[in-house]
Amino acid sequence: MNITLVTVGKLKEKYLKQGIEEYKKRLGAYAKVNIVEVADEKAPETMSEAEMEEVKRKEGERILAQVHPDAFVITLEIEGKMLSSEQLAKKLDELATYGKSKIVFVIGGSLGISEDVRKRSDLALSFSKMTFPHQLMRLVLLEQVYRSFRIMRGEPYHK
Repeated sequence: MNITLVTVGKLKEKYLKQGIEEYKKRLGAYAKVNIVEVADEKAPETMSEAEMEEVKRKEGERILAQVHPDAFVITLEIEGKMLSSEQLAKKLDELATYGKSKIVFVIGGSLGISEDVRKRSDLALSFSKMTFPHQLMRLVLLEQVYRSFRIMRGEPYHK
């Protein structure tokens, strides 16, 4: 399985980079993992609704340019569907079974994702009703994908 994370913005925090590298290494036994960072738009603290939509539109174009046409796209969205770890594992297993070997997870920027990215999404996934820093979500997502593979293979993993 080929898993790609398309994320907005550069990761700067050393502790997050270390955690992400650890889970990429662990996932190497199960899947090929690639992280693609697309540039974020400069967004001042106060913006009109139209300006916010324009920022999301520009970031969305960059995101969609990285999505292979036959990829199964999972966007991370607050209003998405909440799954347990076991349900996510089942979903990934089903995708692999039915020939969907290219999975793209999309983590938008600080303002979220554009409507065009939402339309391209095959599954909107939510980790919580709470808002998390989009940079931190990379680590959380990789941990859950790793956990999913362990669950799929019946291998032990702490609960």
